[in-house]
Amino acid sequence: MTHQTHPFHMVDPSPWPLTGAIAALLMTSGLAMWFHYNNLNILYLGLIILLLTMQQWWRDIIREGTYQGHHTLPVQKGLRLGMILFIASEVLFFMGFFWAFYHSSLAPTPELGGQWPPTGIQPLNAFEVPLLNTAVLLASGVTVTWAHHAIMEGQRKEAIQALSLIILLGLYFTVLQASEYYETSFSISDSVYGTTFFVATGFHGLHVIIGSTFLLACLIRQTLYHFTTTHHFGFEAAAWYWHFVDVVWLFLYVSIYWWGS
Repeated sequence: MTHQTHPFHMVDPSPWPLTGAIAALLMTSGLAMWFHYNNLNILYLGLIILLLTMQQWWRDIIREGTYQGHHTLPVQKGLRLGMILFIASEVLFFMGFFWAFYHSSLAPTPELGGQWPPTGIQPLNAFEVPLLNTAVLLASGVTVTWAHHAIMEGQRKEAIQALSLIILLGLYFTVLQASEYYETSFSISDSVYGTTFFVATGFHGLHVIIGSTFLLACLIRQTLYHFTTTHHFGFEAAAWYWHFVDVVWLFLYVSIYWWGS
């Protein structure tokens, strides 16, 4: 940094985008092989390369931002803007699923029996497991705020406790959703109701798993003294992402579980 006259970070050449692209190719090809030929070898290879790429790439970013001082204030501003735009793209991603759901449910076609839920579909009770999942995610949102304030005030042990609790709540949510999927009387191929239900809630569940992984990385970094009271954007990005996941679930619960059933 002493040899450049600007505050921006010129990233060193890295092989990780290439290995990440190879992992994505192998995973999509592996999924096709699994669906058609019940062969998981390519999928496993893609997953292994993806996990190794994540570990190496995240390690490099931590080195650049935490130890080498490359994440100056202008760089952090750019990272914040990038995260905001990413979350905006995620909002539009889920908007498509809600559009499909309301398009089908507000004017059900004769093929669906002219009613919603369609004829033959037994929807889940919104006041059982889905309501518990709502309480779990709302509690995790409060815990994220607790962790953020603990980091800003230099309360290291409190931050570690809060992050650990968030991850446990995320895992609990995932287990509850998996058990719910196991018990449903309909499948993804049961009319547009089954398709919109499983695609929307399934992608949300995937986002919960990604968010839990994001926060697990933050927990490990917090135990290694990476975050300071003023330099902890890695956690802030995870917190923004988790709050987004919370809000999407509230819309899913009200629309699909409660109103839609």
